[in-house]
Amino acid sequence: MFELTPFDRRHHRMQAYNPFHELEDMERHFWKDFSLPEFKTDIRDKGNEYILEADLPGFEKQDIKIDIDDHYLTISAERHSESEEKDKKGNYLRCERSYGSFSRSFDVSTVKTDQIKAAYKNGVLKLTLPKKENAEPARKQIEIE
Repeated sequence: MFELTPFDRRHHRMQAYNPFHELEDMERHFWKDFSLPEFKTDIRDKGNEYILEADLPGFEKQDIKIDIDDHYLTISAERHSESEEKDKKGNYLRCERSYGSFSRSFDVSTVKTDQIKAAYKNGVLKLTLPKKENAEPARKQIEIE
């Protein structure tokens, strides 16, 4: 199984039964989800390392954070609105650019987290994630008593 599959912490923890879950989903579908979309990532296996490329156009390097917590790497980025004053004065006819925070998490339990390298160029965040050496599983046969 591929180790760098996206991880959503909410779905992996045991949650109490919510009898209104279906109603909340119906309301969300009816009113449409106007939240910001998550950014897209490509992950390639290069043999001894993974290359993760995330599209983050329009972000400044200082607005992107990469954290590792309990074998999960989280990439988060926040875009701030600098046009609030212009909007109040009515200088925009239409403003469609989205502002807010974006976040994605990945399981990095098979990665040497102390050797991860990151670069950001032309709106693409590139992470080089070296793999841990895999110890060959010991094979043995178990006798049935």
